[in-house]
Amino acid sequence: MSRTISKLLGSVLEAALTPHPVDRYLELVDPRITWSELRAQVIAVQHRSDRSVTLLLRPTRQWTGFDAGQFIQLSVVIDGVRHTRCYSPAGSATHRDHIELTVTAHDDGFVSRHLRNHARPGQVVGLSPAAGTFTMPATRPSQMTFISGGSGITPVLSMLRTLVAENYRGHVDFIHYARDTTDHPYARELEAIAADHPEWNIDTRFTRPAGDASLSEHFRPDHLPSPLTPAIPIFLCGPSALHSSVREHLTEIGALDNLHTEQFVLIPPAADDDAPAHGQLSFAASGKDTPNSGGSILEQAESVGLQPEFGCRMGICFSCTAVKRSGLTKNILTGDTDAESDQHIQLCISKPVGDCVIDI
Repeated sequence: MSRTISKLLGSVLEAALTPHPVDRYLELVDPRITWSELRAQVIAVQHRSDRSVTLLLRPTRQWTGFDAGQFIQLSVVIDGVRHTRCYSPAGSATHRDHIELTVTAHDDGFVSRHLRNHARPGQVVGLSPAAGTFTMPATRPSQMTFISGGSGITPVLSMLRTLVAENYRGHVDFIHYARDTTDHPYARELEAIAADHPEWNIDTRFTRPAGDASLSEHFRPDHLPSPLTPAIPIFLCGPSALHSSVREHLTEIGALDNLHTEQFVLIPPAADDDAPAHGQLSFAASGKDTPNSGGSILEQAESVGLQPEFGCRMGICFSCTAVKRSGLTKNILTGDTDAESDQHIQLCISKPVGDCVIDI
């Protein structure tokens, strides 16, 4: 069946089965059967470190693959509520029939802790198509540097595994920062790649080594065996402190333009955000309102019992959009303000400035 005919038939079925989409009926028979929605079945679960869980997923036919470094949105139902989060596949982009995700369970990570404790083979989860611009050039350069920290290893490891699968002949410097030896789910993987590619420099440093705090190692330029230069692309993913250290060094040597980053951490508000919050935030569709606390619209909506859909909470996935009916809002990441009415805004990275009405 051609894609055009399939799409047309799907539209007819959707109209006939209104108010529910076709997939709502199909999932009553088998949640793995879908007409339009992308889903995946968990086919293997591993716990490679105390804080992480590695899931091997078999996606449904709608999956079109990913580029190494991109992320997907994974949806899981917990106590009857669907939650969505962004995760980067860790496997090679050349593997199209399955997806490998390693999720680190943080103390404040509701979904990550649930997956760490409760993910089981046979479970069906929702997926989104891969997205994101944190990718390698299509024409691979002759030398690349990769730096990761903590759970930021997954998109960077995907790049490394993809290069291995492509039989890449260029030079690689790869350094990963982990808390300690027990908090490194891909230690054996990196050791194996290093053994197979002795011409590459692959190393791990520990920021909280057990037993001796004096051995703690955070990023220093001399950790990299090949000095960074403006000609070498650098791919970086990890916590804010690692980003700051690498950026500072690249600024000093004039190589910042060649830095490629992925960072699922919300950038702190600008200094003028310390001004006292004022005004009233109203939610038109629900009839609720609250004095403006100065937090994001998503946070303030949740504080009055609303549950807007959201994904990453960091402005990346565009899941938490709603129509602003009136008022002035400020983008927490850029500092830009917007007074235009009747337009979609991202709730997680927008805050009201004075009175504001949102249609949720």
